[in-house]
Amino acid sequence: MVAPDPDWSARFLDEAAHIRAALRSHSIEVLHIGSTSIRGIYAKPVIDMLLLVDQISVVDEASSALVQLGYEALGEFGISGRRYFRKDGADGTRTHQLHSFVRGSDDAKRHLAFRDYMNCHPSIAQEYSALKQRLAAVFPADMTSYMDGKDVFIKFHQARAMLEYTTA
Repeated sequence: MVAPDPDWSARFLDEAAHIRAALRSHSIEVLHIGSTSIRGIYAKPVIDMLLLVDQISVVDEASSALVQLGYEALGEFGISGRRYFRKDGADGTRTHQLHSFVRGSDDAKRHLAFRDYMNCHPSIAQEYSALKQRLAAVFPADMTSYMDGKDVFIKFHQARAMLEYTTA
């Protein structure tokens, strides 16, 4: 867990440009999601991205282009309808995660709603940041417990975020 880094946005833009170039023959959107997209909060320095497509088969067909960029293709990886890719740096440390969904899907909306909600509610974002810091301190080597510790907070605020997102 590290302090907010203004470079996260630039890292996203750089990687998104590489993805767009690799998939240039397809109609795609690449958006910044996850904790590094929420202003002013502590996060693991992993850039989460949302790749939106009209049909998930586009991602399946373009998978080799993403692998050439250094991504590991992991299929749905526990979420039906998703195509998940991850990328590590030369030292083996995770640098990027790419979550691919069909444009307009509930999962795509959920990611965008949570990001937008947190950025519109800075005090809630700071609560989330504090929770993440506490969990990281208590479970430094136990990712499952860390994730489980965030689950209730995330689900509660995702539900509120979706209400705001669908009425906006």
